[in-house]
Amino acid sequence: MSKFSAFMKANKKVKENEKFAPTASLLGSDGTPVRWEFRHISSKENEQLRDANTIEVQVTGKPNLFRPKLITSKYLMAMIVKSTVFPDLYDKELQDSYGVMTPEDLVYAMVDDAGEMQDFQLWMQKFQGFTKSLDEKVDEAKN
Repeated sequence: MSKFSAFMKANKKVKENEKFAPTASLLGSDGTPVRWEFRHISSKENEQLRDANTIEVQVTGKPNLFRPKLITSKYLMAMIVKSTVFPDLYDKELQDSYGVMTPEDLVYAMVDDAGEMQDFQLWMQKFQGFTKSLDEKVDEAKN
């Protein structure tokens, strides 16, 4: 038996999809909020999302010095879109019914209550394994 047997892919625990109802305004035939299905994203997918939603901003008072800044709202929306298994956010018929053209705009249209969106984003961060929200980490860094 190899000393690395515990690390073999066959021994890795599979992360299960989870269901969550991000809004109370979309109701099923039984009158309860429709639950969406989400999958975990990989570390590599997360890195790609972070890179795609990071910009360079100039450091105040230092004209040739820039630092990376994560656009949190876009990053979280990209994470939601990447994680969503059901409903299919790329479905043209569903997008057309809301008059939108992107999966991100579709989520904003379907979860149009600001409080629900914030709760949804917090739930998503915890589901993906982030124990503290990005906003909490930013607040800690500022203090």
